[in-house]
Amino acid sequence: MLSILIPVYNYNVFTLVEILNKQTLECDIVFEIICLDDASEYFLAENKKINQFKNASYSVLEKNIGRSAIRNLLAQKASYENLLFLDADTIPASENYISNYISQINNAEKIVYGGILYEDIKPSKNEILRWIYGIKREALKVSDRNSNSYLSFLTLNFLIKKSVFSKVTFNEDIPNLRHEDTLFSFDLMQKQIKIVHFENPVYHLGLESSETFLRKSEEAVLALKNLIDSNLISTEYVKLSHYFQILKKSHLRPLTAFGFRLFKPLLKRQLLGKHPSLFIFDLYRLGYYCNAN
Repeated sequence: MLSILIPVYNYNVFTLVEILNKQTLECDIVFEIICLDDASEYFLAENKKINQFKNASYSVLEKNIGRSAIRNLLAQKASYENLLFLDADTIPASENYISNYISQINNAEKIVYGGILYEDIKPSKNEILRWIYGIKREALKVSDRNSNSYLSFLTLNFLIKKSVFSKVTFNEDIPNLRHEDTLFSFDLMQKQIKIVHFENPVYHLGLESSETFLRKSEEAVLALKNLIDSNLISTEYVKLSHYFQILKKSHLRPLTAFGFRLFKPLLKRQLLGKHPSLFIFDLYRLGYYCNAN
């Protein structure tokens, strides 16, 4: 009835699988948990213990294939129609996590997204940017998510039917830089597949350093540029590219790019400090985008 699919890369997922296995057994349904490791170097011994569970499996790919391809491969390996995708660095916030998703299963053509949470405890200074971004931009209430149902969808915690997934798979041709979830949600919107938002979050545990997050944000800007240049999404779909078009039409792109190069060290220092500003973060990304065009 339910295939729980977890892409893994250099992360210990044993505890996550243990919790999911326990909750699903209590629901008394037919299920499987498939963990597919994208050629990790670490936590292999810990994760191999997953195979001791009757309904769970863990296997390692010989070479890294990337975030889009591994999700598509997990869906192909799934035995059941209902697919629950979970990222490795998450943990259910509720003891009823699985039963909550089961209650959402019906014949409708849809995706069900349960949301994300971050722990209330403030992390160390070097992880603060990722934490603030997560709380302010990702950990949204259902009402806020519904106001922009496609863009507020994240691929770390969602339920989808195999028949629906076959219509909107993850694009394996784009660079493995970020924004595969943006393209996925845009394709869902184009095909008019509804996203149902409800309250069934997971905690995102894998906080990275502010420096790493900023570097990945730069990669994400380049990934967004690639999606737009390849005509895979519209410039109006994401705020960053929308604001860039306004600057471009106003002939302000060169000035913004110059200003970014001039003030980049100051902007970066602010973002890597104790009190990073998301407004500065947005300016940084916009300036970076202007320099990339």
